[in-house]
Amino acid sequence: MKKDSKSGGLDPSTEAILSHWREAVPNDRLAHLIRDAARGLTRALQFRLSEHSVSFGHWVFLRILWERDGLTQRELSVEASLMEPTTHSAILKMEKLGYVTRRQEGGDRKRMQVYLTEQGRKLRDVLVPLAEEVNARAVVDVPPEDVETTRRTLLAMIHNLAADETEVVDQGLRIMPTREQAVKQG
Repeated sequence: MKKDSKSGGLDPSTEAILSHWREAVPNDRLAHLIRDAARGLTRALQFRLSEHSVSFGHWVFLRILWERDGLTQRELSVEASLMEPTTHSAILKMEKLGYVTRRQEGGDRKRMQVYLTEQGRKLRDVLVPLAEEVNARAVVDVPPEDVETTRRTLLAMIHNLAADETEVVDQGLRIMPTREQAVKQG
């Protein structure tokens, strides 16, 4: 947890989150609790990545490419659950930083595939241990059986929500783009 250097206690924003969950809404929806836990994990990793001048956004794409190099921008967008323009901007920046290179494959000018450079591959050995450190810090004083139960529960929730998404999409529901929402509300 973030500590406040002056008081030796918790950072005020962290204390407010914990107070909220312990006192204000101890039985609030699980989605809110998961969001706050994810936020904490993300911020802890962002602090560590910043020591190596790597943004969290670039980390997301590096992780994907370390597992499956040579994906297209569209495939990266799907894997990262981000819009293609966001992915495009990140890939251009990562190319300038020397982490990736883009190449045409198969003669299709629109189909650019993204490959890690040697520098991008080497970052794995530096950055993955930081993520492992964050994960270890997150479960300090949590019994291993509770960690395993939490993992199984979260995987079941992911599965259930993916099935729900399939059902609602089959019913014709979709997520409205922000621009479209603004026009409707306009």
